[in-house]
Amino acid sequence: MLINIIKHLNADAQEGSSGNTGEPAATPNVPEKIMETNETNPVTELVVENAKVEEKVVTAHDDFDWSVDKRNVTSYSADETAKYNTVYDNTFKQINDGEMIMATIESLTKTDAVVNIGFKSDGLISLNEFRDVPGGVKVGDVVEVMVVEKEDRMGNLHLSRKSARTTRAWEKIVEVHKTGEIVTGLVTSKTKGGLIVDVFGMETFLPGSQIDVKPVTDYDQFVGKTMEFKVVKINEAIKNAVVSHKALIESDIEAQRAEIMGKLEKGQVLEGTIKNITDFGAFLDLGGLDGLLYITDISWGRINHPTEVLKMDQKLNVVVLDFDDDKKRISLGLKQLTPHPWDTLTENLKEGEIVKGKVVNIEDYGAFLEIMPGVEGLVHVSEITWANTPINAKEFFTLNDEYEAKVVTLDKETRKMSLSIKQMTEDPWSNIEATFPEGSKHTGIVKNITPYGVFVELTTGIGGMIHVSDLSWLKRFNNPNEYTKVGNEIEVVIMNIDKESRKLQLGHKQIEEDPWNTLETTFPVGSVHEGTVVKKDDKGAIVQLPYGLEGFAPARHLAKEDGKSVGIDETANFMVIEFDRNDKRIVLSHARLWEQAIEEEKQAVMKEKKAEFEQTKKAVKNLQSKVEKSTLGDISALADIKAKLDSDAADDAAAAPKAE
Repeated sequence: MLINIIKHLNADAQEGSSGNTGEPAATPNVPEKIMETNETNPVTELVVENAKVEEKVVTAHDDFDWSVDKRNVTSYSADETAKYNTVYDNTFKQINDGEMIMATIESLTKTDAVVNIGFKSDGLISLNEFRDVPGGVKVGDVVEVMVVEKEDRMGNLHLSRKSARTTRAWEKIVEVHKTGEIVTGLVTSKTKGGLIVDVFGMETFLPGSQIDVKPVTDYDQFVGKTMEFKVVKINEAIKNAVVSHKALIESDIEAQRAEIMGKLEKGQVLEGTIKNITDFGAFLDLGGLDGLLYITDISWGRINHPTEVLKMDQKLNVVVLDFDDDKKRISLGLKQLTPHPWDTLTENLKEGEIVKGKVVNIEDYGAFLEIMPGVEGLVHVSEITWANTPINAKEFFTLNDEYEAKVVTLDKETRKMSLSIKQMTEDPWSNIEATFPEGSKHTGIVKNITPYGVFVELTTGIGGMIHVSDLSWLKRFNNPNEYTKVGNEIEVVIMNIDKESRKLQLGHKQIEEDPWNTLETTFPVGSVHEGTVVKKDDKGAIVQLPYGLEGFAPARHLAKEDGKSVGIDETANFMVIEFDRNDKRIVLSHARLWEQAIEEEKQAVMKEKKAEFEQTKKAVKNLQSKVEKSTLGDISALADIKAKLDSDAADDAAAAPKAE
């Protein structure tokens, strides 16, 4: 501003001198702000002469005389003024906002650095923007800065080294993203979902999934480390970049994979490190390429889970079973490195030998016993017990249980072996007649229940069935489980032996004599007994009678005198209307009781009326015998009495119901 004032004063001075009037030059157009300055605020006036700047203090007064003579100002021509102005302006650089420029550190304060960019004024930059400089910034250092504003609202030059570094860093990041060049960055801090990496002085984001090919859970271990990265994504709008360390590892692995796949051959033995174990097998790192070792190819013997044999980070040799160049899949085998156990069986193992094995698999048809790793034999359900009762292998056997068994068949070519547990003992059916003769009584264990009977085991390998009709003399069961349960003890009688079919016919009710031989005297037809309805349907009801006996009452015989029917769990009196010893059946009736009472009451009324009639008839005869001569009127009166008596008797006979 002062320079412009000087230029204006010089121009006015030249105009005053060129007039040659001898009069003082006119007062220049000095800005009002300057004219208002008092003695305590001197105005510094710069005078340019011979390309040198001379400072002169001028005290402003209200009557200040700005004449050329008093100021002693050298006058210049217009051409000279323009020349000197050009020389003065060329001493400064022409800069623009946002421009990148090299600057020199002129001096340092406690908080800022004074920076010279060759402009008419110096700029200040906070020392915080030089924290990345090793050893700190020094006077004379040359740094690149950005012109944020040539003149802010305070009239100061606003510079920033941080903005310059960020701009240059972004330009480099964009370039390496295009070329795919690998960059080096410093991990500065941890953030949600990943890490912050300083690349070229700019903060970039490293997602947790891009740190390594393996899942990473501890991000803190990488803070402060310098690592190599690849810029995988940029956002021009917000100047944001995403880097990846995993991409570098994958590229190295891919090169190793290609090299390994090119040398692979079936049957080749490789060394691998277990990197992951699953339920179906284990994944091995073969030096950049993964291979799968299935659980069935780990051991000749059966294993439930790979962890029974393998562990993480374990190194082992494996053989290549198969591979796919396109899908980059490799199937590996471990057991194939050793001979098959069937090929190394000893000569001592032959049919008839006793072996010991562990249950490794259970099926509906039997169980497999592992005699040695990789050598198994089948115990069929028919070879479990000598008994002819059905056996459920899944209920009989338990995994990992050990059994001794006899080798029944052995075929080394087909690698099959059948075993028998029951042949470890003598066949009990060989002398069944002596051990369990017909008619003998025994106690057995209920092993199975079906709708038609109960299977009972008398001893190991010997058992039979009780038909549902042979459970009780008195009760009928829809299902035997209404009478007994599996595991209960039960008394039986040997009723029949079928040695050829290995079957026993058993009876339970035969333990006692048939009570029906004496029940006929207790429950004769016409006898009345108290009973409780226990079951009921459309046909009738089952009635529980004394002594555990059950009878059947047809539906129409359940009617009560009030029109309702005897309900379930209701106790009432019943009459025996039928007793069949052969079919073991008693038919009952509740309705017959009150119907019979009504009939008896009617019969009593008829008998009483008949007696009255006979008595009246007798009285009439006695009267007739005493009268010697009857008049016509007397005869007529007697006839009326007789007619009335005959009519009453006829009415009573018609009203009486016929007995069933």
